[in-house]
Amino acid sequence: MNLDGTKITWLGHATFLIDSPKGIRIVTDPWLKDNPKCPPAYHELDRADILTVSHGHFDHLGSAADLAKRTGASVVSNFEIVSYLQAQGVDGGVGMNKGGTVEVRGIRLTLVHAVHSSGISTDHGLVYGGEAGGFVIQLENGLVIYHAGDTNVFSDMALIKELYRPDIALLPIGGHFTMAPKEAAYAVRLLGPKVVIPMHYGTFPVLAGTPEAFRDLVGDQAEVVVLEPGGTYA
Repeated sequence: MNLDGTKITWLGHATFLIDSPKGIRIVTDPWLKDNPKCPPAYHELDRADILTVSHGHFDHLGSAADLAKRTGASVVSNFEIVSYLQAQGVDGGVGMNKGGTVEVRGIRLTLVHAVHSSGISTDHGLVYGGEAGGFVIQLENGLVIYHAGDTNVFSDMALIKELYRPDIALLPIGGHFTMAPKEAAYAVRLLGPKVVIPMHYGTFPVLAGTPEAFRDLVGDQAEVVVLEPGGTYA
């Protein structure tokens, strides 16, 4: 598939660097230094323009405040998470809700549904983190990337296909907290992407789904691109 200058780098778990053709850097679900799969060279990124946060769990929100403060990146997430980060000293941010689309630095971001929970861990216990979601990200060249966040498969993924036509889907396959390969392969059928990149597996023993099992189940529905942490699809 011709990405027309786009680069997608996996940093383990659900964290990706998406570098657009015009040089805008998007970081999805930033979890860096404490992420056991994130290569040390990426523990403290020196540049980011947009951060997307799908939900409030530590392994998706964990580095967002530090990275936003250090780089000045705009955080795009649900209203509750952006409000929480602002209370932690993050300037700006774009709070939204499902069905909303915002444009930041020429990148269109739509918050879509996910089937998951979203509590934020604090020193005083869990606080409400809004509803979990996923993001449809349309780059300047028209390429559409769907980052599912944490989710089970759900039938309305067919609506994501019809409304947004994702070219590339970033899907969890680890199981236990999200889809396993069986459910994720069915999600590919509903979404209809050209390329799918598995994520959210192998970080902890309980995330036992494998890319090999996923690829076998996907078959010829889409091209399955398996990245090692730090690896880039371009």
